[in-house]
Amino acid sequence: MTLVYPENFETKIGFDKIRELLKGRCLSSLGKELVDEIQFRSNYNQLNEELSLVSEFVTIIQEMENFPTSYYFDLRDALNKIRIEGCFLETEELFDLKRSLETISGIVRFLKQTKEDQLPYLKRLLSGVQVYPYVIERIDSILNKYGKIKDNASPELARIRKELLSKQSSVSKRLQAILRKAQDDGLVEEDASVAMRDGRAVIPVASALKRRLSGIVHDESATGKTSYIEPAEVVEMNNQIRELEYAELREIVRVLTAFSSDIRPYLPDLLQSYAFLGRIDFIRAKAIYAIDTDAIKPFMEDKCQLEWESAVHPLLMMALRRENRKVVPLNITLTPTKHILLISGPNAGGKSVCLKTVGLLQYMLQCGLLIPVKQNSVTGIFEKLFIDIGDEQSIENDLSTYSSHLMNMKFFLKNSNERTLVLIDEFGTGTEPMLGGAIAESILAQLNEMKTFGVITTHYTNLKHFASSSEGIENAAMMYDSSKMEPLFQLDIGKPGSSFAFEIARKIGLPENILQDATEKIGKDHINFDKH
Repeated sequence: MTLVYPENFETKIGFDKIRELLKGRCLSSLGKELVDEIQFRSNYNQLNEELSLVSEFVTIIQEMENFPTSYYFDLRDALNKIRIEGCFLETEELFDLKRSLETISGIVRFLKQTKEDQLPYLKRLLSGVQVYPYVIERIDSILNKYGKIKDNASPELARIRKELLSKQSSVSKRLQAILRKAQDDGLVEEDASVAMRDGRAVIPVASALKRRLSGIVHDESATGKTSYIEPAEVVEMNNQIRELEYAELREIVRVLTAFSSDIRPYLPDLLQSYAFLGRIDFIRAKAIYAIDTDAIKPFMEDKCQLEWESAVHPLLMMALRRENRKVVPLNITLTPTKHILLISGPNAGGKSVCLKTVGLLQYMLQCGLLIPVKQNSVTGIFEKLFIDIGDEQSIENDLSTYSSHLMNMKFFLKNSNERTLVLIDEFGTGTEPMLGGAIAESILAQLNEMKTFGVITTHYTNLKHFASSSEGIENAAMMYDSSKMEPLFQLDIGKPGSSFAFEIARKIGLPENILQDATEKIGKDHINFDKH
C-alpha cells in the first residue's frame, strides 16, 4: 500500500533538507544511518513513543547537565571482524572501544540516576543494554591513557621491552663513541649527529672517506657528498634490536588476539550497546533540531485531524532568521466536518508556502520529529499523504504539465480514503480555464464525498462557489493589504480570497485602457464578486 505519493514527495516538501540538517547534528555514523532510515509511519503507539523520546531529550539538553557527548565511535565493523577465530582488534580500535564503552556506561548511569518519574521513555531503552566493566578493565590493563600498549600488558612484553631498552642504550653509547672518534679523525664534520636510515642507526661520513670507516653503507645524500654508514661494531647489536622489535610486535599481536578471544562471547551484547549508542545519537540530533526550530510534541490523537496554532515552516524560519526576519505563523484547522480547505488569493501571497507547511509538518510528525507549533495545538495521524505541486512536465514520457496533473488526480481518486491527506497546488490550472475548472470541480466533489482530508490552492471562481455551498469544504484566503497592494501571508479561514488580478495589473502600470477593455470583456459583476 502506497503511504506517500509521489516518489519524490520528500524533495517536493523539503524533507530531504531536514534529513541533511539532522545528519549535521549527529555525533557518529551510527546516528546518521538512522537518519537515512527515517520513514513515514501511521502507527499511533510507535509515533507517540518516538516523539516522547525526543521530547524527553529536549528536557535533558535544556534542564540537565553532564550528559555524555564524547567518543560516539562506531565499532561494529571492528567487533564483527573478531567473530572469526584468530582475528584481533588493532590498538587504535581497542582504544576507541574503551572510550566509546565508557560513553555508553556514562549514558546508562546518567539515565538510571534521574528521578523515578523522569525520562520514562528513555529509561525504557536501557532494557537491552549490557554494560561490562570487565571489558573496560581488561583494556585498561593493556593500554595506557594515551592509547598505547603498556609495558606490563604481559610479563613477556615487559621482558622484551626491558631488554630492548638496554640494547638501544648500549648501541646509542657505542655509536656516540664511534662518532666522536670519527670526528677526531676528520672523517665526520664537527656538528654531525647520529641519523636513522631504514630503522638503522648510522653515521654521516664524507663519501670520499667512507672506506676509512668500517661498516655498511645504507644511503647517500642527494648530492652524493655524504654516505650514511652503520659501523661494523654495532651491526650485530642492531640486528639483535631488530629481532627484539619483531618479538615485541608478535607479543602485542598475541595480547590483542587473547583479548579479542576473551570478549568474543560478549559480541552480541556489545553490538546491542552500539545500537543503543546510535539510537541515543539519533534522538539527540532530533532534539537539537527541535530546539533550533522551537518545535514541540503537541497533543496527538489516533484520528485524522489537524488543529494547529502558530505553525511555521522550519526551513523558511531558519532562512529568514539569518536575515533577522520572522516567518508569519499559520493557524489551520481540518476536522471530520470541515475536512477540505480551499485556499485562494493572489500569486506570491503565500498559498504554496501554506500548503508545503502543512505537508512538511505532518510528514515530520509522522516521521517521529517534533514540529514548530504552539503548545495548545492538536494533531492527528493520517494513513496516506499525497501531494500534487510544481511542474512535472516530462519530455521522456511526453506528458504535459496538465496531463501530469491529471495523472496525479487519477491516482488520488483511486487510492484516497477517509484517512488520507491530499495537498494540491493550483488546482485545475494548465489548460483552458472553463474546462479545467469544471474537471477540478468534479474531482473536488469526489474527494469530498470520499471524506478525504485536503488542503487545496486555487484561483478558480467556480471552485470558491462550490466550496461555499458544499458541506465538508471550507474556503480560506491568504490575506492581502489592498491599500498597499502587499501580501500579509496570513491565512483567513471562512471566506474565499481575491486574486487581485486587476489591482496588481494597475499597480505595475498596465495601461488603463487595457484594464477597461478587460473589464468589459469579463463583466463588472465577476470582478465585483472577486473583489468582495
